[in-house]
Amino acid sequence: MAKTFLENVLETLRRGVELGGFPEEVYKILSKPERILIVKILVRMDDGRLEVFEGYRVQHNSALGPYKGGIRFHPEVTLDDDIALATLMTLKNSLAGIPYGGGKGAVRVDYKKLSEKELEQVSRGYARAIAPLIGDHIDIPAPDVGTNPQVMAWMVDEYSKLKGFNVPGVFTAKPPVLWGNPVRRYATGFGCAVMSREAAEKYLGGVEGKRVSIQGFGNTGRWHAYWLSKMGAKVVAISDTSGTLYDPEGIDVELAMKVKNETRKVINYPKGEKIPDPKAALYVEADILGPDAMENQITTENVGKVKAKIIVEGANGPTTPEAEIKLYEMGVVIVPDFLANAGGVIMSYLEWVENLQWYFWDEDETRARLERIMKNNFLKVYNKFEEIKGEKKEATMRDAALIISIERLYEAMRYRGWL
Repeated sequence: MAKTFLENVLETLRRGVELGGFPEEVYKILSKPERILIVKILVRMDDGRLEVFEGYRVQHNSALGPYKGGIRFHPEVTLDDDIALATLMTLKNSLAGIPYGGGKGAVRVDYKKLSEKELEQVSRGYARAIAPLIGDHIDIPAPDVGTNPQVMAWMVDEYSKLKGFNVPGVFTAKPPVLWGNPVRRYATGFGCAVMSREAAEKYLGGVEGKRVSIQGFGNTGRWHAYWLSKMGAKVVAISDTSGTLYDPEGIDVELAMKVKNETRKVINYPKGEKIPDPKAALYVEADILGPDAMENQITTENVGKVKAKIIVEGANGPTTPEAEIKLYEMGVVIVPDFLANAGGVIMSYLEWVENLQWYFWDEDETRARLERIMKNNFLKVYNKFEEIKGEKKEATMRDAALIISIERLYEAMRYRGWL
């Protein structure tokens, strides 16, 4: 029987604790969240029916600062998934060097089937339900799968109404007119592109002309592709739930984004080969692969089909631990999720700092700050990876990132007296 997402995350955490030689108590603390909130959200649907939606907010660890993590709207989300994602946020925020702990939220709902009015009710209802446990110095949510700046705008408005004054820093990735920063819209994908470029510099001699395949053309995937194309790479494949678009001559990413926005299907792009299987993007001839869709996409069942030399994980947990071992045996380098896709939360941190001070940087300055932090984080992990490879030939870049992340958490918890 296949392992669950949470089991995979805990296995990864266990590996990091053991590799770094940390006390067993570190695993005991990090394997359980500090608090879990389960809520119900009542919504009067457009046809008059009353629907009850279940939601969660998992506050995993606060050793390094306020809880930070996105809110997912998805029909198949579970509490275990939310715990796994919150755990990854703790590791991601620690690795990024920002003053946040980890958290995650979710509502079990198919947002695609909601009208705008219904979506607003779900959003505001969730914000009201979790309001007692969040705040700009306590827990700062942001978007995830199925949510966006509009949803954050409704939520920050609802929270501010409850408080009686504007509290811009309680949610991040808001529209720029409501105290957001324009870079946040594409920050996760931009960060993935920076990571792809840095990895290509180390392992492929540069990113110019390198073939790229992106699985998932949502907010992360489209901007991952867009910024890599701006950096000189050639995007040869993209996919969404409608299938995979493949063109070895190169895809016009801006046109593909326009087609996706207008038709919701990348296979409506006017050129290239249309493959019904969305996972086909994982298997095409490419130098760099970005699995930017969902967790558990590359497994022991399909890992042998992957041809890329570098994998930059835009999604959370897209590669199972067993598949990752096989990929390294195949000579593939993986830039792990909690390093690769940290651009969103790092940008959220920058937006939060702006909100707390009521002071704002312009877009170019903000993007430069984000790029500098992402590049430095890559080099930090790369150098650690090169160091531990000399000791353990089977070591991965994820191992290096885990050791750095857990070490910071360990030091914080030790100074606090938790250990």
